[in-house]
Amino acid sequence: MSAPPPDACSVVELRRYRLHAGRRDELVTLFERELIAPQAALGMRVIGPFTDLDEPDHFVWLRGFAGMASRDRGLRAFYLGPVWAQHRTAANATMADSDDVLLLRPAWTTSACSHVGAGAVLATTWLLPERPSDRTVGALRQAAASAVRAADGHPLAVLTTEPSANSFPELPVREGEHAVVLLAAFGDLDALEAGRAALGGPPVRDTLGAASAHHARLRPTAGSLERR
Repeated sequence: MSAPPPDACSVVELRRYRLHAGRRDELVTLFERELIAPQAALGMRVIGPFTDLDEPDHFVWLRGFAGMASRDRGLRAFYLGPVWAQHRTAANATMADSDDVLLLRPAWTTSACSHVGAGAVLATTWLLPERPSDRTVGALRQAAASAVRAADGHPLAVLTTEPSANSFPELPVREGEHAVVLLAAFGDLDALEAGRAALGGPPVRDTLGAASAHHARLRPTAGSLERR
C-alpha cells in the first residue's frame, strides 16, 4: 500500500513527545532509520519530523491518514506488527511522555498536509472554549494567511479537532478540547519571528477572541530534509 498523497490527508495527528534529558538525537536517529519507511508502506504519511527550537528535549512530528478507518488499520498494522515489536523498547526508553497528541482534520479540502522544505516551521495552537464555526475558521484562514505572507512565510495548513472517537486507545490523544492549529513555513528565524508577531495582531486576535496561542518554533530534522 502506498502512502496517501498530500490532499488525501483528511486526518492528522500532531504528536509532541517529551523526552528524557539528552536523548532527542537518539530518538531522531532511530525514528528516521527504522520507523518512517514502514509506516509509509502501510499507507501512513509521516510529515516532519521536527525538533523544537525552544524545547531541546522535545520531538514533534505529524502523521497523516486518508481517514479514520485508514488510521485505525494503519496503526493496528504498525503497532501490533513486527517493526514496532523490534524497536519499541529502544524508542520508549527515550520518552518521558508521549501522550501530548492532537487528533485533527484539515479545516478545508485544500488544506493539504505536505512536506516542508528547509527553514523553520511555526506551529501555532489555539484552544477554544467550544468548537469553532466554519465561519470562524474561514475568517481565521484569511487573517492568518495574510499575516504569514506579510512576513514572507508560506501557510501550509489550518487544522481543527477531529470529532471522531479515538478507535485505537493504545495510543491516547487529548480529548475534550477544541483546537485550531496553523502550520506555516518560513525561510529563516527572523521571518518566523515576524510571522509570530503578526499572528498576535488584531485580525487574528479579533477572530479568535481571548483564546491564548501556543507557538512552537520547529526545525525539520536533517534526515527528513534528505528524504525530500
